[in-house]
Amino acid sequence: MFFLFDAAYKKTIVFPIFSLWAVSVGICAGEVRTPDFIADVEIVSADGVINLIEQTDEVIIVDSRISGDRKLGYLESSVSLPDSETSCSSLAKIIPDKMHPALFYCNGVKCGRSAIAIKVAKKCGYKKLYWFRGGFEEWLEKGFPFLKK
Repeated sequence: MFFLFDAAYKKTIVFPIFSLWAVSVGICAGEVRTPDFIADVEIVSADGVINLIEQTDEVIIVDSRISGDRKLGYLESSVSLPDSETSCSSLAKIIPDKMHPALFYCNGVKCGRSAIAIKVAKKCGYKKLYWFRGGFEEWLEKGFPFLKK
């Protein structure tokens, strides 16, 4: 039994094994950290999002967050497509032209949803991809306007 092992055994064998398992399933991690970059994807800041909207014809903004997060607020004209529902067919419904510019965002650098979704878009053959890595958190920090349901 687990409680019968002495302290030295627990410290040298049981705790390290449990720690590795816990990290692998995310218990100890506490938060997701997005990659610093994704190849062939342009990262934009909150200010960059505004510039992109002003300079790019009809950029499609994809909100990769779940509906509960979106209820707290979202970027105007964004389309809700959670990362768990992102596939080539779901993307084709909102971005039929693979050369059309598309920007993906989620809650920020501690949220991996937009990174997952944009990697799916890359695999589906989309070419003009932009990633608002700072996400909704950065948008709020800047005090930029947003919509709320």
